[in-house]
Amino acid sequence: MRADLGGLIAATFVVACGAKSVDLGNEPLIATAGASGSVSVSPNGGAPEMVGAGSGNSVKGGADNMSSSGASSSGSASSSGGALSNGACGDGRQTSAEACDDGNLLAGDGCSPMCTIEPGWVCVSGTCGWSCGDHLVSTPEQCMGSTCANTVPTPPKPAPDGSERGPCDIYAADGGPCVAAHSTVRALYATYGGPLYQVKDSAGVTRDIPPLVPGGFADSAAQDSFCSSGACTISIVYDQSGWGNHLSKAPPGAAKTTPGNEANAKAVAATFGGHPVYGLHIVPGVAYRNNGACGTATGDDAETEYMVVAGDVYNGGCCFDYGNVERTSRDDGEGSTEAVYFGRTTIWGKGEGTGPWVMADLENGLWAGNFSPYAANESISFKYVTAMLKGDAAGQNHWTLKNGDAQAGPLRTIFDGPRPSARYNPMRKQGGIGLGAAGDNSNAAVGNFFEGVMTAHYSSNMADQAVHGNVVSVYGAK
Repeated sequence: MRADLGGLIAATFVVACGAKSVDLGNEPLIATAGASGSVSVSPNGGAPEMVGAGSGNSVKGGADNMSSSGASSSGSASSSGGALSNGACGDGRQTSAEACDDGNLLAGDGCSPMCTIEPGWVCVSGTCGWSCGDHLVSTPEQCMGSTCANTVPTPPKPAPDGSERGPCDIYAADGGPCVAAHSTVRALYATYGGPLYQVKDSAGVTRDIPPLVPGGFADSAAQDSFCSSGACTISIVYDQSGWGNHLSKAPPGAAKTTPGNEANAKAVAATFGGHPVYGLHIVPGVAYRNNGACGTATGDDAETEYMVVAGDVYNGGCCFDYGNVERTSRDDGEGSTEAVYFGRTTIWGKGEGTGPWVMADLENGLWAGNFSPYAANESISFKYVTAMLKGDAAGQNHWTLKNGDAQAGPLRTIFDGPRPSARYNPMRKQGGIGLGAAGDNSNAAVGNFFEGVMTAHYSSNMADQAVHGNVVSVYGAK
């Protein structure tokens, strides 16, 4: 619960959450039929909130939440210091000397082994969890469904029999269609012929850049003609998946309180397979985002995401990300982001050597594995890199990192195992899409982006290798 819910502090937690609900912190709460407990008035002025008995529900509160004793869940009294227990900590009976008592002596579940409230959690009547209205998506949690509830995607037609499939055709055949597909280089479906990206001149006039043919490379000559003189930026990177998850310059966020800038459309010229194309050049201040994305994974649900980037353009700034980020453009705590990262930032974690590495931005941590330094995640020296991050299905506590030379060879698994800590299990993904900055809009990174996709499915290894093989056929072609 939020700090302004003093009159409702006796209420426990929301009982259940519908699939793909989104907690934006200001939507009405929905009563859940058949739940045990009482109904209280929604703090947001909407439908009532159904509150249960607090028996094991797992819903997380933000840093501004209050405990049942009135102390902030992020305050020093609840996160550090000596034990408050009178010796009965862990027996499930909260005494006046205990801030919480959840019936065990485990760490990472909100109530510490000393019966103090762990940072980032809210505990009511001894039970710790998450609450609706804190901007964090979790299950169970009952919030109003997002505006995507009635969205029907219109993906490109399947690849004809015998034709070469694109990355999103491969993932669709694997049972996990793309929910986002972005590239300034090419179509990511065999039949996609719509716009890839939009360029804008200094007068604000725009032009869409299509592929030369459906399934083909970008028509760079169209950009050259339009941007022949003067400044020219990339104003939109279109989503090819049919979900409409287009990327435009990022709105203000917590770490960068002004909007992102658009990339210089002429900054990254490359030739693949004899075709001149342009990449998207990220520098500090440049970032793209869609906080209203539809179809993306939320909560602890599964997803697969990859990007192709330049292996020789990077820095130690936070954070050259692509993938699932907060819809709030702020740091909403561990597990609220799940984006693939490339660079050599070592503030939180690192791989072997001096970098760069493919890592996972899981919020409040860049992870090369589930501890740091993670020796199996070696420094990369490829000219172009396939960077992949996968989160497994809800409840599995399992994620995977892969990388590969985008011009030759197979995809390599560099981590496959459990989440780094209980703070990332379960995940609390919000389903926004970001490119070039971290979930809280930290925007100090450098990188060159060429393509990336997201699914709402934990893909098979066979599909991952096939996708990487398709990447190699494009970026490694002479």
